[in-house]
Amino acid sequence: MGRSGSAMELSATLLVLLHLSMHVVDEGHAVNPSCSCIRYTSTHGKERGTFSSPDYPRPYPAHISCLLYTFLAAPHQIVEIVFTDFDVYKEHLDCARGDFLKVYWEVQGPGPPGTINERSAWARELCGSRADVPPALYSPGPALVLEFHTGSKQNNASGFIGTYSFIDRRLFETEGVRIPGTECDYQFSRSGNRPSHGRLYSPRYPSIYPNNVRCSYHFHARPKDRVKVVFEEISLQKGDISCLRRADIIKVFDGRDSNAPAIAMLCNELTGYEVLSTGPSLLLQFTANSATPGQGFAATFHFQPPPDSTAADSDRLLKLSFGKAFESLGPEVSATTSSCHQEFNSDGSKHGALTSPHYPLAYPPNTHCHYEFFGRGKERVRLIFQDFFLHKPADGSQDCTNVDSLQAFVNVDGRMEKVDIFCGTDLPKPIMSNGPKLMLEFRGIQSSRHSRGFKISYSFVEDFGITTGRQLKEFPCAFVYNSTEARNGTFASPNSPGPYPRDTECSYFFHGGQTEKVHLHFTNFDVEGVLPCEAVSASDYVEFSNYMTEDNRYGRYCGQMKEFHVESERNFFKVTFRSNDRLDGTGFKAIYQFLESTDEYRAPVFDKASDSLRLLGFLLLTSIITTQLHHLLYH
Repeated sequence: MGRSGSAMELSATLLVLLHLSMHVVDEGHAVNPSCSCIRYTSTHGKERGTFSSPDYPRPYPAHISCLLYTFLAAPHQIVEIVFTDFDVYKEHLDCARGDFLKVYWEVQGPGPPGTINERSAWARELCGSRADVPPALYSPGPALVLEFHTGSKQNNASGFIGTYSFIDRRLFETEGVRIPGTECDYQFSRSGNRPSHGRLYSPRYPSIYPNNVRCSYHFHARPKDRVKVVFEEISLQKGDISCLRRADIIKVFDGRDSNAPAIAMLCNELTGYEVLSTGPSLLLQFTANSATPGQGFAATFHFQPPPDSTAADSDRLLKLSFGKAFESLGPEVSATTSSCHQEFNSDGSKHGALTSPHYPLAYPPNTHCHYEFFGRGKERVRLIFQDFFLHKPADGSQDCTNVDSLQAFVNVDGRMEKVDIFCGTDLPKPIMSNGPKLMLEFRGIQSSRHSRGFKISYSFVEDFGITTGRQLKEFPCAFVYNSTEARNGTFASPNSPGPYPRDTECSYFFHGGQTEKVHLHFTNFDVEGVLPCEAVSASDYVEFSNYMTEDNRYGRYCGQMKEFHVESERNFFKVTFRSNDRLDGTGFKAIYQFLESTDEYRAPVFDKASDSLRLLGFLLLTSIITTQLHHLLYH
């Protein structure tokens, strides 16, 4: 008997599925009267179970017109679906025809529970492989329906198998006070018997949030306290697009309202991202305007005492800020009795210096120190090395393993991750954190009378080490260059000439006169990534636009590139730099010049005498090198 998809064959398949979990088979209550429905409900006392496509793991039949999997939870529950295997033949990119699995969860309308009809709107269509479907599906209410349809094409796709669970929705309630008359605005205050910590979520989390929604979360601590928010998970849209081009975005302001400086702009997908206010107030705004909502965010909040209070002793501060990730570095590192453990807090001083033990004399052997830095708001920790001389065996090895070394750690995905290691005598380039915290660990295994150690200048900066342009407070990292202020000048990536920080987005806005255009000449370019500089290759990138929105005529730039030029077509030009949490490079340096639209680019005559001298020195050095090369080649 061929795989014709007849009613007899389908009925036999459904009988097999009856043994997978407790359910009943209905006819009707569906998109059309021919639909068959397998029903799973928590009222039978079964909170979880499995489901699969017909004949799984053998290929499913063709010509399945409508097979419904209906999951019905109790009123206080939601449905979780996890596919452990998924292989549905993908005939079209949008899964609209051929074989597909439709997901319905707006099924709380009139009629029996879990009813859908030809007017029901589905949430998404699934087809392809396991990588094409989300890790989990969650219903916003107590019902979820899957509609399985197969076309006429014969294929060897094995279908799907998954697990379902009925989860108490009260586990995902925001622990604040909803503001009357609003859909999703909340107040969080530290007063009376209210707890000093709690949780907050986007609307409908862990299901997808509604589109066309704007939620405000207001935090008010005691006068000297700080507000810390840790985003355990952010899942808005996939990809690595600039937050300036996203319709769904989270903005965090360091104060009571949106007129306060912006600490962070978050979009796409992130885990373990942390913000910390400078004062007792913090505002978090979540805006969703896209047609493709994501899962949203889950976060925790903490009202923290000031660092000089008895409640904020060293152990407590370490636990709140670094947690288990810090403890994993080893007992010696986390022990607060270490003879050279130091903490630097921006509340105490915005800048200063630190040195290795006994500097400038030799540090003792078996030295083990750690230095921790705690900033506030949009502050980043920046370290500039003044002196560096560690003992290193004379075997010529360039590896810093098992020798005296200084390691730098930052917070990545909620854990402390090593971003660099230094040894020997080469002076390291500046370091910048990716958030308000940074840690150094010094291990001096050996020593000699010449090993004087290191001296480092530290500072808590809000300008990301970018020294030109005018910074905009409404963005975490944005700088404006107006032709009315300077016709030419320079700009660079964050922390230049050192490696740029991870998880950072900076924008550079160039505004020319009515008849002007913008010319950029990049003299150095080292941005980690490979063409076409996309998320799939974990690439950082620089992109250009003649508009505040998307402009595809330029493409993305990444990798190591020689000098190149980019020119605008209008009197406005936007440059966006974006780094992820993986690797990093030394970034870029560039010269900008505002030209009349009819002018050709010429080497700029700088406004400042120092810039003129620097350019003259560069040309002189180029001339000397050219002369020496000519002498070597022809003499």
